[in-house]
Amino acid sequence: MLTPLFRILMLVCSVAVVAADRPNVIFILTDDQGYGDLSAHGNPVLKTPNIDKLRSESVRFTDFQVSPTCSPTRSALLTGRHEFKNGITHTILERERMALGSVTLAQQLQKAGYRTGIFGKWHLGDEAEYQPGKRGFDEVYIHGAGGIGQSYPGSCGDVPKNSYYGPTLLHNGKFVKTEGYCTDEFFKQATQWIEGESAAKRPFYAYIATNAPHGPYHAKPEDAALYEGKDLGKDTENFFGMIHNIDQNVGKLLAKVEAMGIAKDTLIVLMNDNGGTAGVKVFNAGMHSGKGTPYMGGIRAMSFWRLPGQFLPADVKALAAHIDFAPTILELTGTPASDQMKAQMEGRSLVPLLTAKVGQDIAWPDRVLFTHVGRWGNMVKGVDPETGKFSGTSVRTTRWHLVSTGAAVAGAAKVKGKAGKKAQQSPADFVQVAANWELFDLSVDYGETTDVAAKHPEVVAELIAKHDAWWKECRPLMVNENAQGPAENPFKVMYREQMGK
Repeated sequence: MLTPLFRILMLVCSVAVVAADRPNVIFILTDDQGYGDLSAHGNPVLKTPNIDKLRSESVRFTDFQVSPTCSPTRSALLTGRHEFKNGITHTILERERMALGSVTLAQQLQKAGYRTGIFGKWHLGDEAEYQPGKRGFDEVYIHGAGGIGQSYPGSCGDVPKNSYYGPTLLHNGKFVKTEGYCTDEFFKQATQWIEGESAAKRPFYAYIATNAPHGPYHAKPEDAALYEGKDLGKDTENFFGMIHNIDQNVGKLLAKVEAMGIAKDTLIVLMNDNGGTAGVKVFNAGMHSGKGTPYMGGIRAMSFWRLPGQFLPADVKALAAHIDFAPTILELTGTPASDQMKAQMEGRSLVPLLTAKVGQDIAWPDRVLFTHVGRWGNMVKGVDPETGKFSGTSVRTTRWHLVSTGAAVAGAAKVKGKAGKKAQQSPADFVQVAANWELFDLSVDYGETTDVAAKHPEVVAELIAKHDAWWKECRPLMVNENAQGPAENPFKVMYREQMGK
């Protein structure tokens, strides 16, 4: 017979196993913060004590690849496949919309009983059918477009004249006027929601996607003041101030998770979405270039994963990527993927690396990853993607990085108008350009200082062939290239209808 004490112990153990099998997930994604914009990574000016602490308690992927810009990375994280296969080849012009056929991580978690919430930046389509509430999120608290106050022709646009201070945000279909700084508002709302879900004993997935430190660079005055007098320039002062504010909010959130007693049951992941911007001139961790380029400075991100008692803090050098996020979260939460999502996912689960003992040798076969800046035609709609095939693209393995930086507009009309301005370009003005391949041996040259293509023609040929095969796979799935957006931004229309402005 089981004694009452033994029964209690059995019950406690079973509850612990359930909690471990279905951890809560808090995912923090910053916008335009680079790998070098962290004091723990060697930045000589910026101070980030709270993120540094989270990093010290985490599994840290030191070679984690994302996309060169915002929307692409976000779609890859949510779907487990490259952005081009989600129809995303830009950050505007309807080409930022995640194809409706793409299945999301949030949808899978939702079906498995998780409550899901997004707080901050969505940037995967502002039209009703593309909104996060239709893509697997129960709780939605967001701004529109790719940044607070941004507006472009067609479907990508935020509330008119929106500001980082007291922004108007869309909360579950209704606009609300806030009073604080944008990052503070996102973390505050996320924290309140997390408290509610935790009290209800429901597993949750909280996606906190800050608009900061994306430009325009507007920090709280007291945060920017911390970096005055250091010969940084106003933009970088504000940029660092915005990151300081993020760091403070991360600290408050970590403290709240501890106070709620859910730290051991909660996975916290922190990443940035693409390469650095205003901080690159101060410190770029020895990398080449920044956001919007296919070099390592444009596509390397921090990637910290903390789950106390289950993950042992350590650096992991294995080549990992944004497409690995969704399959990893699915496995960690014991969430089954639908057949459709299984078919679309290209990434690998990182669980073997996350759960390894320090110093344990985990088999991790080499892989081939692809990067492309996209944006062919820039602001011109209807441009044939073939014109930009070799513009800002790259192929990676653990050792090699093959990069082509052919100009996006070659042979385009450059006729000047009477006022001296460029004449309006049309899709017909764009022609395909030849590739300009460079090869870097990252095992000895992570800073990409020396092109060794001439020394390794066989590697160049092999990776070009893989690039061509990948491009052919992507082309039929670029469904937004000729998409026609609405006459007016949906957020503007909703705002006028609800607020009478």
